[in-house]
Amino acid sequence: MLSTPDILRRTGGKAVKSIVFDQATIAAKVAELGARITAAYPDGELLVLGLLKGSFIFLSDLVRTIERPIQVDFLVASSYGDGKVSSGTVRLLYDPETRLEGKHILLVEDIIDTGKTLQRLMALLDTRRPESLSICALLDKQLATECRPEVRFVGFRAPAAFLVGYGLDHAENYRHLPFIADLE
Repeated sequence: MLSTPDILRRTGGKAVKSIVFDQATIAAKVAELGARITAAYPDGELLVLGLLKGSFIFLSDLVRTIERPIQVDFLVASSYGDGKVSSGTVRLLYDPETRLEGKHILLVEDIIDTGKTLQRLMALLDTRRPESLSICALLDKQLATECRPEVRFVGFRAPAAFLVGYGLDHAENYRHLPFIADLE
């Protein structure tokens, strides 16, 4: 467990309200998700597609727990800018180079707020005729008031707070934290 001085050193002296999920809790959940994904895909080509930038730490830990052959690629979409609330506008900045047709696609996301970003991405990916298309999210705030894609693998239900750490950022800061915290 990190002490307050350790936390302040890692955050550049900025306080966090609380640690929501510590490093050990996250590691255990990632291992559990990896085992579930391994069991869910016993055969066929599996492409784990990370949604950057937020998912990169989760994705790197997750793929090392999946005990079967996989491929990894990335998408880059933006909906936040430097605000704390999604703008509702999704910009696709990088499209995967890997062929998607006929593969099982597992889209990996760090956190789901409203699900608007995922709605657009799932529709785009579905046009490329994958064998299957599923979502794995470390955190789900369950804030969606309208239809959103089904999330097959979820790590934690997240509180309605602005979370940082373990890949989650605010204006590109805090991604490196080994825990997930409520930003004060």
